[in-house]
Amino acid sequence: MKPLETLLQNAARSKFRIVLSEGADPRVVEAALDAQKDGIAKMILVGSKAAITAELATQNAPSDHGIRIEDPSQSDLLPELANLYYKLRSHKGLSAEDALKAAQTPHIFAALLVKSGHADGTVGGAVATTADIVRAAIQVIGPAPGSTLISSFFLMLFCAAHHEKKGAHVFADSGLVVDPNADEMAQIAVSSAASFETLTGQTPRVAMLSFSTHGSAKHDSVSKVVMATEKARNANPSLLIDGELQFDAAFDAGVAEKKAGLSLLKGEANVFIFPNLESGNIAYKIAQRLGGATAIGPILQGLDKPANDLSRGCTSEDILHMIAVTAAQASAQLAR
Repeated sequence: MKPLETLLQNAARSKFRIVLSEGADPRVVEAALDAQKDGIAKMILVGSKAAITAELATQNAPSDHGIRIEDPSQSDLLPELANLYYKLRSHKGLSAEDALKAAQTPHIFAALLVKSGHADGTVGGAVATTADIVRAAIQVIGPAPGSTLISSFFLMLFCAAHHEKKGAHVFADSGLVVDPNADEMAQIAVSSAASFETLTGQTPRVAMLSFSTHGSAKHDSVSKVVMATEKARNANPSLLIDGELQFDAAFDAGVAEKKAGLSLLKGEANVFIFPNLESGNIAYKIAQRLGGATAIGPILQGLDKPANDLSRGCTSEDILHMIAVTAAQASAQLAR
């Protein structure tokens, strides 16, 4: 079974409540209808009730579609959520009046639904900027216990006929942390390994990437990757990890034998940790646009409850995939 089919089927068994903060957007409505119909999640759409209802009618949604609509300006939950937001942000000088106003902003309202337990995860960014979505997630939902870094990754699916090595891979951080130091890179590695296992059910094999393989080059940036590898190994001794490695030595068994014969990964890495956002972002776009990989993300990790971002150029199918990812994250967090 293809990785994406596995993800969708696993999500269909979860029944978690996923809230979409841009509920009147046609792509969002289409994805919500598909997710609700296929049992991937119980859907909540946030936005103008009139606009959402009109779009549902435009898309010929059945009367028993089962999607819940939350209009922040009319919601019975607004007083509770505004008070929660005030408690969360009053130390920054936010007044109760401003909290009430802010809580009616759709992506903040959606994050508050998750924080308060009225939803299990949220997805936004089809209209709002990444900065707005991520800021709301960090300020409202906050980091998971023990987490000091919110990072992101792309789930890269290589399933086309021309892909010699088929399957799911993680590229991190390709969307959020610009220039991680060794400690942060190690945290990204540990988090990404856990995320890979959550979404695929497979054992993570983590490659810490560089332009050097096992000392073939000397540079401060190489030293950072070596140090990060050791820190990640110390944080999780059971983690199958190696670095520093060039991508070909991490991905190709033949190259690995020549360049890194002693590597535990043997050229079979499935989680790739990039030394900075620049390299990670370029790599995922090349894999997507030239390599024909399906890229799902950026997916956030390190939050107390799931919240994920979308590209403003996303399709309804992209949103459906992110709903499934968010449901899978909610299921994993429930099992913690």
